[in-house]
Amino acid sequence: MTPRVAAARVPLALLVMSMMPLVSGVVLGQGDNGLTAVDVKSTRPAPRTADGHPDLSGYWKGTTDTKPGGNIGKDLPGFKLPLTPAGEAALQHNLTATIDPESLCIIGGIPRHNASGLPFEVLQGAKKVAFLYWYSYFRLVPIDSKRMHSDDPDPSFFGEEIGRCEGDTLVIDSIGFKDEKVWIDENANPHSDALHVVERWTRPDADHIHVETLIEDSKFYTRPIPYSRTWVAGKPDEELQEYSCSENNVDKDHLGFGPGPIRPDGTRGYLDPAPLPPPLPRPVR
Repeated sequence: MTPRVAAARVPLALLVMSMMPLVSGVVLGQGDNGLTAVDVKSTRPAPRTADGHPDLSGYWKGTTDTKPGGNIGKDLPGFKLPLTPAGEAALQHNLTATIDPESLCIIGGIPRHNASGLPFEVLQGAKKVAFLYWYSYFRLVPIDSKRMHSDDPDPSFFGEEIGRCEGDTLVIDSIGFKDEKVWIDENANPHSDALHVVERWTRPDADHIHVETLIEDSKFYTRPIPYSRTWVAGKPDEELQEYSCSENNVDKDHLGFGPGPIRPDGTRGYLDPAPLPPPLPRPVR
């Protein structure tokens, strides 16, 4: 494998992290790389919407103690997902015959975006809630307790999503997912068209947002998979910027199959990566 190909298989989120000091002007502090943040204690109450529900709106960053990042199996013993034989075959196919869809600028979808290391933004209204992502992707979820799923929804990366409020919890129920060009997480784990995802979003205080996710896929997994995560509020001046994934995606024709190596701690990447080459000298003017 040439160095060019090896670099291309680094998760896109890590590539974005490496570019942050160059493109955003963010000053990086200890424990804060601009994309994640050290968790904080908060006694401030969560803001509420006009109808009395917690307002999930805000710019949200993953906490540095969310480990392993990008891995849907992080809450399972050994990070091992309960694959069926068909699921195992699909995983082997992803490892040996598919390129990470996000590296090709294909929408990651749900639940992969919930496991991402990148921040996101939420805009909540009375009848809809929008999730805005770093790749300039978004999902718009209707909030309607009386709405039912379609009999045969058109497959999509985020699925057919319906939201409802249960007390202080926003529940998002999603079916109708694509089953091609999709990985359920950074580690190439698969999902089928039988995927059913239920997210339960809460805002316990002003500085945190939390999700409890239940992932069901009877074709590829022998039992439901739980996934939970908490994010911390970004700084007041932090917000999403335009991110044109495909504009300079020069390595897409050189990408290798699969996610590359998976470390023992469940994260994606090399145990002892080669050092970056020194910067090119600036021309003398």
